[in-house]
Amino acid sequence: MTRSLRWKGAAFTVPFQLGFAFLYLLPIGYAVHQSLFVEQRSGLGLDGSTTEFAGLDNYAQGLTDSAFMTSVLRVVLFACVQIPVMLFVSLVLALLLDAVTSRVAGRFRILLLVPYMIPGVVAAIVWINLYSPEVGPLTPLGELFGFDWNFFEPSMVWPSIGNLLTWHGIGYNMVIIYSALQGVPRELFEAARLDGASEIRIARSIKIPHVRGALVLTGLLSIIQMLQIFNEPALFRNVTPQTVSDSFTPIMIIYNQAFNAGDYHYAAALSVLLALILGVASFLFYRFTSKEAD
Repeated sequence: MTRSLRWKGAAFTVPFQLGFAFLYLLPIGYAVHQSLFVEQRSGLGLDGSTTEFAGLDNYAQGLTDSAFMTSVLRVVLFACVQIPVMLFVSLVLALLLDAVTSRVAGRFRILLLVPYMIPGVVAAIVWINLYSPEVGPLTPLGELFGFDWNFFEPSMVWPSIGNLLTWHGIGYNMVIIYSALQGVPRELFEAARLDGASEIRIARSIKIPHVRGALVLTGLLSIIQMLQIFNEPALFRNVTPQTVSDSFTPIMIIYNQAFNAGDYHYAAALSVLLALILGVASFLFYRFTSKEAD
């Protein structure tokens, strides 16, 4: 009977297993297979092309591709600044919501989630118009206070994108952290208050340590999302192509190799390399944060 119940329980996971296999495992396997080949053209290319086995040549080319590696480094450095800022703001908002009544927290939680409900492409278009010196209100507002800023110049394009991503993501991360705060026993807060602890001391010594797991989760998800950033730089490129090149991020390079250059095999190799970089970055982040949690 126990074995029968186990099989019945496992049967409920079959739809997920099939979806995971067809939507994830097979595409990954196909990408790895495509990355091992190269398309050769003879003469002027008028005689067509042939697909030949290239082994790891595409991977070697990707590792020595200065544009690809520079784009990875560019995004990593940006993530080292943007992700901590976004998580800090999300943590502060979650702590503020936890300090008020559940009725007030429910209203503000929905309000803070509105930016996350907006599709990323739509959010990027909205902020590009806000940044625009011709139609946006931010440039005239800055002039009133003596700021002569251009959100599309080289020194401002990453802060502009970072502000957009932070605005779009703080609500989602805040909800995860706030949910973790709801699981902290309220008796700990009452005991701390009886001992004379201030609300700031309670937040620093009790609340934040209890939500460290949620911070690790949100940080891990943010790393995965950041290294795959595409929509925002691609839309910024339409406005300021002299600042945002077609090799601005790794995904933009992969997209151009696949759909503009037509080199699907090299694009597949770059995709696999990016997936490996994502895996290594996520693993290192989890190991270091887990040690800190211990």
